Amino acid sequence: MTEALLPSPQTAGHALEWVALAMTPGLGATRCRHLVERFGGIEAVFHASLTELEASGIQAVSAQSLATGRSLELAREELLRATELKAGVIGFDDPAYPEQLKQIYDPPPVLYVRGNVEVIAQAGIALVGTRHPTPYGLGMAERLACDLAARGLVIFSGLARGVDSASHRGAVAAKGKTVAVLGTGVDVIYPKENSRLAEQILGFGGSLVSEFPISTFAAPQNFPIRNRIISGLSAGVLVVEAAEYSGTRITARCALEQGRDVFAVPGNVTNKNSWGPNTLIKQGAKLVATWEDVWEELDTDVRLKLEAKTAHESPSPQTASLFGEQEELSPHERKIFALLKADEATHIDDIVERLQPEVSSSEIFAALFELELAGKVRQLPGKNFVKSF
Repeated sequence: MTEALLPSPQTAGHALEWVALAMTPGLGATRCRHLVERFGGIEAVFHASLTELEASGIQAVSAQSLATGRSLELAREELLRATELKAGVIGFDDPAYPEQLKQIYDPPPVLYVRGNVEVIAQAGIALVGTRHPTPYGLGMAERLACDLAARGLVIFSGLARGVDSASHRGAVAAKGKTVAVLGTGVDVIYPKENSRLAEQILGFGGSLVSEFPISTFAAPQNFPIRNRIISGLSAGVLVVEAAEYSGTRITARCALEQGRDVFAVPGNVTNKNSWGPNTLIKQGAKLVATWEDVWEELDTDVRLKLEAKTAHESPSPQTASLFGEQEELSPHERKIFALLKADEATHIDDIVERLQPEVSSSEIFAALFELELAGKVRQLPGKNFVKSF
């Protein structure tokens, strides 16, 4: 192997061989692991003859690719691409491979990582939900992620539109660490509108992770597959809004199968996006209204380590809650605040119509501006407003 094809410092162990296995046609995550176990080690697989490989029960195309060296050739090319991208490549036996991910039924044989490699093995919570959330769902996801990240937990999610994006944004707002598990290669940001968010994730010490090779495009079948990694990396999965048939259900099911805690934020029973979390709660998921509801379920050792780490930091910001606290507001602000809802946007025209002639439009605009500055109200596209948490 030429020097240019050698693994980078972030590709220790047998990264080349694990990538070769992962890129072998006809082999999935489970077969890769079983093959290594059968031959007594990753190196032995590549010293085996074609006859021995075929006798192991794998497909003929897989055995031929391994025996002829085609798999290793593909792996060398892949490692070169990863090196050029400055992405880490972590094989299953690499010390950097997260122990909690090894515990699942079908852990990926290799992980590609852009950014902080160490963060993927740190204690964290997966925060997932619908791609089409209500303002309430967006607000809860962002605030809960912010509160948990501010206390040292890593926020794991999938960089999808909606709840995933809000979760990453919340962690970034807290200057905390968050990990995006992609259904594409780590060099392909999907959706493209999240490119800036991806850079912010990396900028605050987080990472982008994928089991898919460099340059893998956004194929629909990849996203349900990656969901097991989101739950597998985390101590628990927190669901914020999910319809009856959604990818979030797959993640929640993976969490249950992996022995992870499942949390859910309850929602309006008349909203289809509340079906997922409300059903999970009925089935035994832990109801979450504030970050404390997640925090108290963490292992004692994890909590103590995180508390010791953040003990020197300033008091935490206002936390998310289903129950708003009454604060001192001006008369006009109080009237506007009473009209707004957390789970339903109200247009500026509706506010003006309902408050006039008691409050003039200029006073309404001024009061809304003050409420926004105070973080009590959020403006959505189209001059729509909702309560913040």
